Amino acid sequence: MPSKGNLVVAQSGGPTVAINSSLVGVVHEALEQDAIGGIYGAQNGIRGVLDEKLLDLRRVPGETLEGLRRTPAAALGTVRHKLSDDDYDRLLEVFRAYDIRYFLYNGGNDSMDTAERVHQLALEANYELVSLGVPKTVDNDLVGTDHSPGYGSAARFVAMAIRDTGYDTESMGPSSPVKIMEVMGRNAGWLTAASVLGKEGPEDPPHLVYVPECRVSAEALLAEVEAVHRRLGRVVIALSEGIRDEGGKSFGKALRGEVDEFGHRMKGGASDEVARLITAELGLKARVDRPNYIQRSFMIAASPVDLEEAYEVGRAAVRAAVAGESGRMISLVRISSTPYEFTTGTTPLSEVAGRERKLPPEYIDTSTGEITPGFVEYARPLIGDPLPPYSRLPAHFVERP
Repeated sequence: MPSKGNLVVAQSGGPTVAINSSLVGVVHEALEQDAIGGIYGAQNGIRGVLDEKLLDLRRVPGETLEGLRRTPAAALGTVRHKLSDDDYDRLLEVFRAYDIRYFLYNGGNDSMDTAERVHQLALEANYELVSLGVPKTVDNDLVGTDHSPGYGSAARFVAMAIRDTGYDTESMGPSSPVKIMEVMGRNAGWLTAASVLGKEGPEDPPHLVYVPECRVSAEALLAEVEAVHRRLGRVVIALSEGIRDEGGKSFGKALRGEVDEFGHRMKGGASDEVARLITAELGLKARVDRPNYIQRSFMIAASPVDLEEAYEVGRAAVRAAVAGESGRMISLVRISSTPYEFTTGTTPLSEVAGRERKLPPEYIDTSTGEITPGFVEYARPLIGDPLPPYSRLPAHFVERP
């Protein structure tokens, strides 16, 4: 356990509407801890440490901190940087120069890898430092936690967006009968599955859901689209960007061979390819909605549950840090779904880094691709208040006199 020293917190990976709430939780709790001296924010993730770009968070006014709790994106800036051997000596130099004894890294899978590397670096160098991961990802694919801060709000957005675009598609009639909404999720379908959370009846959108965990051939997909169109005259599809065919090949195309610093191959165009197939093979006009980054940054759709959990995760990280719990990630532990209650815990970073949690079998019927009631029970409390009810005109047609 380190003696009194300074704390640095940084944000990494894709921002969310809830990541700043975690940042504020860190600052609020750190202000109450006698063991913590300076409270620094590294600008643009781990690069801010390497470049000595550290903000003094003790000087941030209280009203600004409160405002950040409902501000999207990453207030400190973010980064995707995988630590190299050349970075380690520099990190230790900066930690020693600023007497950093607590390092909190707020992010997803790759960020947990960075936090684990910093933990191991301190151990090997015999430097007194606590390194902790603060979870965040709209993909909800972190292991060791019931769910991840950021997911509930993105899930609420997806549920609202698919429902609204479904009403739009219904009103368009035969002129534009097929709508595809492409949802984030390279390897896991948690966010795409959330599209069913606004569904009230069998005729409500989405009519078809495609996630990476459940492969589908082009022929089977076209048959399913044709069957729904024959029954309803319209088809609304929630489609993961990571959808794969029966051979495991992505429907999307590689983007000029691009990979990020952690080796993740960048893909795109899955929804365009599916729309092309539907139009070419079925003769149905198919339109595409691609909300892209707005899924993770649309504050008006933020879940109050998500924002509160993100804040509490930040506070819990500081408490764990001063208790000397290095090499761990803060986790969310569900106590009850009805009524919804949670608490926080910790899990070893070594069990989180480099791993992905996909939709489990009980949440998806792999034979039909349908999202199960078990998923709805799991996810619905996370999006907060029920979606506002909509109405349809009754079909009371006037008879000819």
